[in-house]
Amino acid sequence: MKSKVLETSIYWLMRVVTYFIVLLVAYILIDIIWKGFPNVNSEFLFAFPRRSGAEGGIFPAIIGTLCLVLGTITIALPLGMASAVYLSEYAKQGRLTSSIRLAIVTLAGVPSVVFGLFGLGLFVLFLKFGASILAGSLTLACLILPTIIVSSEEALKAVPQSLREGSLALGATKWETIYKNVLPYSMPGMLTGAILGIGRAAGETAPILLTVAAFYLPKLPNSIFDQVMALPYHLYVLATQHPDVSKVLPKQYGTAFVLLTLVLGINIIAVLWRSRYRKRYRW
Repeated sequence: MKSKVLETSIYWLMRVVTYFIVLLVAYILIDIIWKGFPNVNSEFLFAFPRRSGAEGGIFPAIIGTLCLVLGTITIALPLGMASAVYLSEYAKQGRLTSSIRLAIVTLAGVPSVVFGLFGLGLFVLFLKFGASILAGSLTLACLILPTIIVSSEEALKAVPQSLREGSLALGATKWETIYKNVLPYSMPGMLTGAILGIGRAAGETAPILLTVAAFYLPKLPNSIFDQVMALPYHLYVLATQHPDVSKVLPKQYGTAFVLLTLVLGINIIAVLWRSRYRKRYRW
């Protein structure tokens, strides 16, 4: 009887907590959409900011955010997948491999400002990339790399061992087996990690503040060694650095709405790509 009451209590507690989280997220999204969408127009999207962001638009920040996201994924996705393949398929399972996995999981929980300081010291100062798209993308890639590695390795482990054994029995090499029989079936899980990484990379402020973000730029970047404006940092500046916060409040909500829409759009593309793989490769 006591166990039944305890089970029912835990069930309702989890249900209440779940509903609370869903309602909280829904409230935040509705608030941003309700107050942000009316402030979005062609001038806001395609004009340069003026008067410390109180007037004008956010076009340079949109372009800068897209450059950073594309650069981050270009660097992090191949490295993360390659690391996962090595740890899952090639590395001998032992203390060293376990230590590496523990280090990767630990890195996933490191605060983003620590990665920002790391990027500032290594990429900006030591390698002399300066505050640039390259330095910011490399820093963000280090930030999301643990997430991609962990999710990719779990996706590889989920592929049945019989697919590997059958391929090897037919005379295929180790790499041919991985490339043709393992990676296609694990790709949806790997893309899940990429989606999580995209969301985090697009919304981080601390790493880009120290490695790439600028308060205001009168032109768009011409190379990977240029600084850029970015939506998260622009929103931070409007919310904390502007002398008249109430005056730029509509700009804050508009910027937050555009950032939310941008991340959602990139995630939708990644989800559709993942669904395509799931339909083509099933076991």
